[in-house]
Amino acid sequence: MSKVVIIGGGAAGMMAAVSAAGAGHQVRLYEKNEKLGKKIYITGKGRCNLTNACDTEELFDHVVHNGKFLYSSFYAFSNQDMIAFMEENGCPVKIERGNRVFPTSDKSSDVIKAISRRLQALGVEVHLREEVADLTQDSGHITGIILKKGHRPIPADAIIVATGGLSYPSTGSTGDGYVFARKMGHTLTEQSPALVPFVVQELTSVQALQGLSLRNVRVRVLKGEKIRYEAFGEMLFTHFGVSGPVLLSASSYVAKELKKEVLTLAIDLKPAMTKEQLDARILRDFEEAKNRKFKNSLVHLLPSRLIPVIVERSKIVEDKPVNEITREERHRLIALIKDFRLTLVGLRDYSEAIVTQGGISVREIHPGTMESKLVQGLYFAGEVLDLDAVTGGFNLQIAWSTGYLAGMSVSFL
Repeated sequence: MSKVVIIGGGAAGMMAAVSAAGAGHQVRLYEKNEKLGKKIYITGKGRCNLTNACDTEELFDHVVHNGKFLYSSFYAFSNQDMIAFMEENGCPVKIERGNRVFPTSDKSSDVIKAISRRLQALGVEVHLREEVADLTQDSGHITGIILKKGHRPIPADAIIVATGGLSYPSTGSTGDGYVFARKMGHTLTEQSPALVPFVVQELTSVQALQGLSLRNVRVRVLKGEKIRYEAFGEMLFTHFGVSGPVLLSASSYVAKELKKEVLTLAIDLKPAMTKEQLDARILRDFEEAKNRKFKNSLVHLLPSRLIPVIVERSKIVEDKPVNEITREERHRLIALIKDFRLTLVGLRDYSEAIVTQGGISVREIHPGTMESKLVQGLYFAGEVLDLDAVTGGFNLQIAWSTGYLAGMSVSFL
């Protein structure tokens, strides 16, 4: 029976423990926090969007970096396998808009309880408040870990590092796995916050709109006039910029470019209408309100909070009667509604990032086992690797799948 040590009690670490113990190994899991799954508790605003119920093949379309690397992982333990696992371990699930999967109870704690029950049933030794200080190896083969407390050595035939990245550092994601990997000779790709809100230059505009959520908009992130990202969905204005699902996903695609130069966000506020249809709609509204001032004529077209900003940007005098608005002014208003622009100047930091982009280079990891190509018996899983996806449960599925594959692969020692 092999002795397997898992470092990190998050999604990837817990699933690695389930898999390794299920394969008949003696498993010890070390977590420096006071409980398992601390980051899971806060995902999905405490509801835990644990995976996505799309066809398994579609998972790859939602991975931003290194999707091909995940082929073995996703098929070893798919999103459908995760749904079945939850159901079998006493946590029924439901599917919501966008195929997002949540526990029926809407409690992330029930996800952790379900996995914890399985860990207990499999005899996994869980050591909480135990921080790992270092890994040990001999002649290119892993030999164990050194615990921080008392510098106590723990022998191991295999180690699975599942320590997470740098996002939400308050949950214990402080980059420990990067340190271990570097000491073992691994290369790290550049890290940055991902699935994170944007900071914009036009603070006066966004602060006037703070808290306003727009449901059906099309956004484009532009470098000059070249489209770097385009999608349809929901966004939110904040006191510093913009957020919401469609823009969190955008951040993962443009984070590296935004470090080098400012980008432009172009929002189509009425994507269901062509410019001609919007013009006809505005003419109709103006006709019904022909004696009104311009600033009071848009109430049926736009959210009330947005109207003053649109009026100001349109350069149309706010008190001008709508029956005096010229064709040129009207077309300027249409162009603004179809192409409302903000300047993206940066991203918020790791404390607000759902995931970390970058990490341990997957070129140095065997995709079929998650084992290091440099040190035998050393495995990596989850966010510590250079893998990330858009919102919707895909990042947690990466954690479940890579963790499961790593634990399962230890059986080939």
